[in-house]
Amino acid sequence: MDLPELPPNIRPATPDDVPAIGRMIRELAEFEREPDAVKSTPAQLHDALFGPDAVASALLALDDAGEPAGFALYYRSFSTWEGVPGLYLEDLYVSESQRGSGLGRALLSALARIVVHRGWSRLEWAVLRWNSEAIAFYDSLGGRPLEDWLTYRLSGSALDSMGT
Repeated sequence: MDLPELPPNIRPATPDDVPAIGRMIRELAEFEREPDAVKSTPAQLHDALFGPDAVASALLALDDAGEPAGFALYYRSFSTWEGVPGLYLEDLYVSESQRGSGLGRALLSALARIVVHRGWSRLEWAVLRWNSEAIAFYDSLGGRPLEDWLTYRLSGSALDSMGT
């Protein structure tokens, strides 16, 4: 799909970016206190982003030297009430050395531009309750928690039991 004009330090990911995105996913897992939770392989990530049945997209944030210093991985969602798609932000990450530089804001601005450009209705994401810095950042942008909603997940043996 077409993209609107993006901030100068933000660009769509390419297949050559898969190693950098994989590295940042592992850094994010360490930050989120789950260093051993990442199971995705470079091949899986490549297929998810660039394969014939791609299910997600990614934007890269570049530092002053033009090197990847952050990313946003997202996919299309759908609102039955609004009747139009939206974007779900799966991961937003900025390297520790670049936090506070504006790259996170630039990534979220780019995602908001995509949603508005396409005439869609929402940009949604989840944040860990203990990540007070991220919550303050999202609040400063006008993001608001959905107080009445809880996120649920079915995985592992519970998923296997339901799926067999």
